Amino acid sequence: MKKRVSIVMAAVIVLAVGMIGLAQAQDDEGPMSDLRFVVVRDYNGKPVRNAAVVLHPVNKKGKQSRGGLELKTDNDGRTNIDGIPYGPLRIQVLAPGFQTFGEDYQINKPEMVITVKLKRPGGQYSVYENHGDAKKTDDKKPAEQKPQ
Repeated sequence: MKKRVSIVMAAVIVLAVGMIGLAQAQDDEGPMSDLRFVVVRDYNGKPVRNAAVVLHPVNKKGKQSRGGLELKTDNDGRTNIDGIPYGPLRIQVLAPGFQTFGEDYQINKPEMVITVKLKRPGGQYSVYENHGDAKKTDDKKPAEQKPQ
C-alpha cells in the first residue's frame, strides 16, 4: 500500500513539474495568436467545406521550415487554431476543383481572421501539344541536300 501511494505521489510531482515547464516554455516563446480562417469561392462568396488549410512555419531567411499543421474547414468554410507564435507563417489552402492558394502572413495580433478566396482552375498547357501558335518540327519539309 505504501508503494502504491509513493508511486502516485511521484506521478503527481512529475506531472506538476511538467505543467510548470510547459507554462514556462510557452512564456519563453513570446506572444501567441488565435487564428481564424474563412475559405470561400472567389466567384460567388459561398463557403468551401473540407478545404485543407496548411500552416508552415517560416524561418528568418524566408525559407519554409520542416513540419507543418493541417486543418480542415467545416460546412461554413471555417476553421481555427489557437496558440500560434507571432512571426512569419506560410499558409496554403487546397481543395478539389480549385486553384491552390499560397501566401505568407505576418502573425502579429492576438487574434487574426484570414479570409481566403479560392479561384476556379485556369487553363493548362502542355509542352507536348500543338496549340496552333507554334509549328512542330515534323510539319516542315525535309531540307533538300545540295550535291557536293
